[in-house]
Order: sequence, then structure tokens, then C-alpha cells
Amino acid sequence: MKLSDLRFEYPESLVAQKPALRSRILLNTASLSGPLQPQEISKKDLLNLFQAGDVLVINDTKVEKRRVFGRSAEAHTELEILFIEQLSDLEWLVLFPASRLKKQESVLLPDDIHFTLLESGIPQKIKLSQKLSEHYFEAHGELPLPPYIQKARTQRHTVLEDAHWYQTDWADCSGSQAAPTASFHFKKSDLEQLQSQGVLIEKVTLHVGLGTFLPLKTENLEEHKMHSEWCSISKKSYSTILQQKQKGFRIWALGTTVTRTLESCALGLLQENETTWSGSTQLFIRGTTYSFQIVTALLTNFHQPETTLLALVATFAGLENVKKTYQYAIQNQFRLFSYGDLTVWLK
Repeated sequence: MKLSDLRFEYPESLVAQKPALRSRILLNTASLSGPLQPQEISKKDLLNLFQAGDVLVINDTKVEKRRVFGRSAEAHTELEILFIEQLSDLEWLVLFPASRLKKQESVLLPDDIHFTLLESGIPQKIKLSQKLSEHYFEAHGELPLPPYIQKARTQRHTVLEDAHWYQTDWADCSGSQAAPTASFHFKKSDLEQLQSQGVLIEKVTLHVGLGTFLPLKTENLEEHKMHSEWCSISKKSYSTILQQKQKGFRIWALGTTVTRTLESCALGLLQENETTWSGSTQLFIRGTTYSFQIVTALLTNFHQPETTLLALVATFAGLENVKKTYQYAIQNQFRLFSYGDLTVWLK
């Protein structure tokens, strides 16, 4: 698999600017041996695909308000700063258009706080004039919506409804820089219905990181340096998943974040603690040689071209299957990306 394999064209008009009242769902009974025609199904049809004994695994991460708007001290142009990781009381790793700054120029933030650039690159390192609290981010921060939504809306700031649109129904563990968007298609009532059918619901936590915002740049994917994301799963949940898989039941991953967590655990990339498996993972799932250890059914949104997420889906379902499905979706006006429609891939 190469970078050029993950390219496709799409009309900007299909980029979803908000969730639909009723998502469209595209089912693929995919295998690496050959594709089947994509089939649009209803939410009821999807829930009926689950069998008693199957496991649905969800991600309970919560997106943090870490996007703050400031102004350059000299030019007074508005700058968007994504606060990624706190290194000390005053030092942070951030992502912002640093090239717009003059040397030694500071950036002004709300409440008369300012910062200076210590190190360039992606991400950048900055030093603040005073420490930022959680209260500060709650008061002045916004959820970090993907840039393509901002572009489609022709505005950079969030709208009031994003506060609940861009969180899952079970968001609980703060730490994410983006939402596990496949979960937007499900409500707690859907989980309750599945449980009444005998489906087991298990949780993982994966905090979506900086890599979500960065496209692949190397034609040879082996040369790509994969970003790191922290994830965790309880030993009890993992044991249940393994038991059900061994019995022949499907393991449904609700999103690529869940897939990455489960596969990282299976490959021994997480650390064993008293009650959990946890740690940072740099697992990059791509190519025809990767063998999935846990996941047998994948529910996920449409993904942007030339991304690690699209590589994961193509690895799971087969590159030609994914190309055909995306072409079908675009021709049939499915809504794309974070607020867009859902794909279902079954082995």
C-alpha cells in the first residue's frame, strides 16, 4: 500500500457541516478475496445484524476544549492555537500558524495572557506568561473541530450546537483532541437495545491525538512516523472480548480508535497494570500483510484521503473494496467525514 493508493477526489459539497437527523449507513460484507456491491441499510437493519453473544466495543474518551483564539501582538491578526500537551506550568506543545509571526513576536490570548515561541516545527513549543487552568479553557476554549468542517462552514469558530454534536453519548474520560466520530451514529438507547438482544457492550479509552490532524506525506508508508496515542482497556473487558471471539462471536469495533486499542493490546504493545492494559501506542495498521487479531466487524465514518485512518480501513476490508465503496458513496451523495454518514465492514 502506498500513499497514492489512498487518494480520491470528492466534491466539497459532501463535507457534512453538522450531524444529520438520520444517518445513512453503507454496508459492505467485505473480504480480501473479492468485493460485494455496497448496500445501503437502515439503522434497524444494522442493529439486527448483531447476534446474541457478539461484543460491541466503544470508546469513552471526551474531547477537551483546547482550541483558543489569540492575536499577534504586532499585526493583530487572529490566530488559532490548539493546546496539545502541557510540559510544565508555563510550557506547552501547541499547533498554530507560527510562520505568521515575526521573530520574538508574542501572541496575545484572552485575559491579557501572552506567549512566545520557543521552538518551531510541528508541533511548536511555547512559553506562557502565566499558567492556564481548566477553568480558563472552559471559559475561553473551543472544541477542536477538524479544519475541513471550518472550511465547509466558511467560519473558524464553533457554533453553540457543537458542544453536544461533537461529543459522544458516553463521553466520560477527558483527554481527546478529536472525537471518535463513528459513535455519533449511536445513542445510549441503541446500546440498551443491543444489550436486550444479548450483545455485550465493552469500553476502551483512546485519547485521539495530533496525528488526526496531519496527512500522510511519504509515498512509501513504511517511512511514515506514526503519532502516539494513549489508550487503555480493563483486563476484565479484554478477557470478555477474547472469550467471545474464541467462541466464534463477532467483535464489533465502533471506530478506528477502538480498533487501534484492541489490536495494540493483542500485539503486546500496552503495559499490564493491576486492573488494566494501558499505555501509548504508535501502531500503524496498513498493507496486505497485517493480520487483525481481535476485530471482525468495523463501523466507521468516511475518512479523508491520504490518512492513516483510511489506510486502516483499507487494510481491514481490502483496498479495492474501499475504493469501490467510496466511489459509490460519492456518486450517491453520502455525507462525508466527522459529521457524515457511517460505513459498516464485515469480514
